[in-house]
Amino acid sequence: MTPSTHPVDERLPTGQLTALGLQHVLVMYAGAVAVPLIVGRALKLSPEQVAMLISADLFVCGLVTLIQSLGATQWFGIRLPVMMGVTFAAVGPMVAMANSNPGAAGAQLIFGAIIGAGAISILIAPIMSRLLRFFPPVVTGTIIAVIGISLMRIGINWIFGNPFGPTAPSIVNPEHAKWLSEVGAAAAAPGSTLPAMPKDLALLPKVPNPKYAELTGVGIAALVLVSILLISKYAKGFLANISVLLGIVIGGVVATAMGLMNFDKVGKAAWFDVVLPFQFGAPVFDPVLILTMTLVMIVVMIESTGMFLALGDMTGRHVDRPALTRGLRTDGLGTLIGGIFNTFPYTSFSQNVGLVAVTGVKSRFVCVAGGVILIVLGVLPKMAALVESLPTVVLGGAGLVMFGMVAATGIRILGGVDFRHNRFNALVVAISIGIGMIPLIAPNFKQWMPHGLHPLIESGILLASLSAVLLNLFFNGATEDEAATIAAAKQADSH
Repeated sequence: MTPSTHPVDERLPTGQLTALGLQHVLVMYAGAVAVPLIVGRALKLSPEQVAMLISADLFVCGLVTLIQSLGATQWFGIRLPVMMGVTFAAVGPMVAMANSNPGAAGAQLIFGAIIGAGAISILIAPIMSRLLRFFPPVVTGTIIAVIGISLMRIGINWIFGNPFGPTAPSIVNPEHAKWLSEVGAAAAAPGSTLPAMPKDLALLPKVPNPKYAELTGVGIAALVLVSILLISKYAKGFLANISVLLGIVIGGVVATAMGLMNFDKVGKAAWFDVVLPFQFGAPVFDPVLILTMTLVMIVVMIESTGMFLALGDMTGRHVDRPALTRGLRTDGLGTLIGGIFNTFPYTSFSQNVGLVAVTGVKSRFVCVAGGVILIVLGVLPKMAALVESLPTVVLGGAGLVMFGMVAATGIRILGGVDFRHNRFNALVVAISIGIGMIPLIAPNFKQWMPHGLHPLIESGILLASLSAVLLNLFFNGATEDEAATIAAAKQADSH
């Protein structure tokens, strides 16, 4: 490095770049593939389609990382060591959309909302860089805590059985289903005198499902969790940073040995395939869903603002307003590209920001190398098929850690908030978390409200975000404190 070269712009030897870039990829990999698994299964897509979502996700992760770290024109890229990945903040609204509209139709609505929100985010990026005062740590900490708490339900369902499908808590009695099917066929037969079956007649699931909460699956999830804990405690450095990924690998090996995981889909998958846009057909642009996803993107961009400021502080490169706008605009561009290529909203991964602090390597070209590795992984369908083949119980053990760490990050940020001298902050947190829990505890609370509002209010994350922003504005006003934002972002090393 010459004296005139800033550490951020240092070009390391190819071997070091590859090794350090791979380290960044491994640290983020488990979190990156979690979202397509969650949304794909919520949409009730086929295993092949879920694997395709994983490939698309990795490909776009790499592409947007290149844009953010390397820069693209004067409009995009903050040119700092940033790894981009799918944000967990959008999972709640996307799962709600998937539950209401499963299959390809739901995917078209989701990707239409993502494309619309991405385009709007690009336009409002300059404005967002000036709205930091509305999102102090008491607001961002509350939002991130609610995101983690909301996601915990997914991890728990991975362990014991999803609330729908073959592992539902109750199933329809097979004898009753057979009888109803035979009666329906007889009523529909030509010349039958039997009355026609009422439309949408269905049997109530009342028989306990023996597959729900099987001890074998619970044991594997516990093994994954214990493995992660032991690796975190006794391993050092890089191995400790990838404890979640190693725990998933251990769980996968044990599940394979017990005959719970097979590699048929991996064998059938191609070695190489190009990621193509609009695999589920033309996107559908629903204004309410676009508004919902735009609100998510506003939260994401505010969190990214804190991350960029913290990263600038760590690397010694001042992040001015134009640079911040370029970074936020890239969040929007990544989300727009994600919707086009069948994947999801993007943000800077904070665990990778933490890795910069741990390793002391400030070169943005390390993340450029990581982006190239992600693109390569994205065009290898066998890798995506392998991830999709993992039993949900394996992912459940890791999900408790991943999603719990999101909640813990919010709590750590709130730990720096002044509750002793400002009693209003406690009210902001308490009421916002309570409002955020409404869709989790009482999912049918909206049944008498206008149907057009449902997508906007069935996400606890969005309700908590609106509540926290408005309550903080009411109690505390809007005063900008960049130092507090940087300090809060430095604590958010898991996300």
